[in-house]
Amino acid sequence: MAKRTASAKKQARAGARRSARNRATRSEVKTLIIKARRSLRGSGAEAGDRETSLLSAIQSLDRAAAKGVLHRNNAARRKSRLARQMAKLAAAAPPPAKGKKGAAAPAPAPSSKKK
Repeated sequence: MAKRTASAKKQARAGARRSARNRATRSEVKTLIIKARRSLRGSGAEAGDRETSLLSAIQSLDRAAAKGVLHRNNAARRKSRLARQMAKLAAAAPPPAKGKKGAAAPAPAPSSKKK
């Protein structure tokens, strides 16, 4: 059945506008997620670049969920997967060295108790 009333025509136009806007938001989210995954996979990427790309992907997911473009559980699931990949990468990396190699820890100060 064709949409004949003025209000139905207006709703069809509004739906087309919303659809285009939602499509752009979903596309942006997907692009940022792919960039974050590539930075997590790439061994040459610096830690700062990884965190930046991960944070931008998470922010875009939150924004899309707030606007109603994505369901909130869908956004939460995607954020969880990204965080899991980041944690796996952080666990595999050796911890950064602190101070000089082989330096002894400072001895505790002797207590001055009178007997």
